[in-house]
Amino acid sequence: MLDVIWFKRDLRVVDHAPLAAARRPVLPLYIIEPEYWRGPDASPRQWRFLRAALLDLRAALAEIGLPLVVRSGDAVTLLRRLHAERGIAALHSHEETGNLWTYARDRAVGRFCREAGIPWHQARQFGVARPLATRDGWSRFFTATMAAPLTPIPRGLQAAPNLIEGPIPEQPIPWHADDGCLAPQPAGRAEGLALLESFLGGRGRDYRRGMSSPRTAPEACSRLSPHLAMGSLSMREVVQRVERVGHDFAALAPAERPIPLGAVQSLRSRLQWHCHFIQKLESEPALEHRAAHAAAEAARRPTAPDDPLLLAWAEGRTGYPFLDACMRSLIATGWLNFRMRAMVQSFASHHLGLDWAASGARLARLFTDYEPGIHWPQVQMQSGATGINTPRIYNPVKQSLDQDPEGSFIARWVPELAHLPPGLRHTPWRLERPPAAYPAPIVDQAAALTAARERLSSLRKAEGFGAEARRVFEKHGSRQRRFAQDDPMAEQARLRAKAEKAARQLSLDV
Repeated sequence: MLDVIWFKRDLRVVDHAPLAAARRPVLPLYIIEPEYWRGPDASPRQWRFLRAALLDLRAALAEIGLPLVVRSGDAVTLLRRLHAERGIAALHSHEETGNLWTYARDRAVGRFCREAGIPWHQARQFGVARPLATRDGWSRFFTATMAAPLTPIPRGLQAAPNLIEGPIPEQPIPWHADDGCLAPQPAGRAEGLALLESFLGGRGRDYRRGMSSPRTAPEACSRLSPHLAMGSLSMREVVQRVERVGHDFAALAPAERPIPLGAVQSLRSRLQWHCHFIQKLESEPALEHRAAHAAAEAARRPTAPDDPLLLAWAEGRTGYPFLDACMRSLIATGWLNFRMRAMVQSFASHHLGLDWAASGARLARLFTDYEPGIHWPQVQMQSGATGINTPRIYNPVKQSLDQDPEGSFIARWVPELAHLPPGLRHTPWRLERPPAAYPAPIVDQAAALTAARERLSSLRKAEGFGAEARRVFEKHGSRQRRFAQDDPMAEQARLRAKAEKAARQLSLDV
């Protein structure tokens, strides 16, 4: 009999509770699931990052005397065969809040374990509660979860005898592996740790301002997202490191801090935000394919995979230079900053009228750091499908002028326009002779904006909209804001300004 440690999206040995819980001869196992990789949200770039993390994990396990056994196939079939041949005393893994495919697979594994009498111990991976009765108190739960001690790397574990590790293949299924990702982010635990330390050591000094523009965000942002998504870093270890640094920096004079204290606090807030969104999908897995608000679901119209508008948007051929530059940079690098992710999704849903599930699947494949629990609630949020967030319809020209005033980002990713003067790169259609190599705008922005507003207005006038929105808020809404209070930070800023004004007036009162 043996203990099976089933690695999924937790490719590390540090702070790995399932590995530390093993007592019998151990079989560390990773299952390559071809059916998963045939799914609509999986891609070669995600596999390449994961494969590098798997190689890294294999080396880390070897240092503590354990192999990494890699097999390909259906998880239940492989576990059943292993149990028949060796006898599984217990199955250990982390909880996974994945897409609907992994949700169904875990339910099938659970049925197999119950039928076979095998205890399946699942440890918490993030600050995500399973089950969650209410959102009340979730922030305290997250803080307490992150404050728990890190699980030490286990030493002295005995590997099950006669194990054949098996190869880690170049690709999980036969596919055309060239997906246009020319500058992928390096994978592996050492890379993730180096990113964290470089951010805290100075790279994050302009985080708050630099995160908004795709020109500055690649350097200003932490870039930890794919390492957290694949689990080469533990969320708990990252949060604790950030909090220690914040405490240390608070004792220093501002000029002595490698990065502003506000940047450290913002990163800590983003880490909590990460789990806040994953909790939504954990609590309602159907958010991957069903709108959170019933009226938004009733109003949906499907978009075909070969829809010309969808293809033009996904390939960076909309005729809006800044938006196309964002999509082309995403194709080439596998990453895009948050504000621009919101913009491209908003444009697909509002300007082009595409179904959020179709555009969301295309984006999922492009993101190396695809995290279903963040991705699908965010796609719905930017598409106006939640009913509890004020729809934000981004103007791609305004964003272009705000975030790329010199047009340098456009010139890099839309070389058809690089020869134009900087001021003309944002709106080439206004030229008497627009560049023939670049398409005209795929939609008229003013007309598309009017149509989008009419759709949203009609949606919000639906009978029972408010009551349904309150239900969604009670299930998924952050308790750091009130129902129908969409921008708590802006409200807090207004209150602070009001208090400061009142204090100035009092100081002048004789």
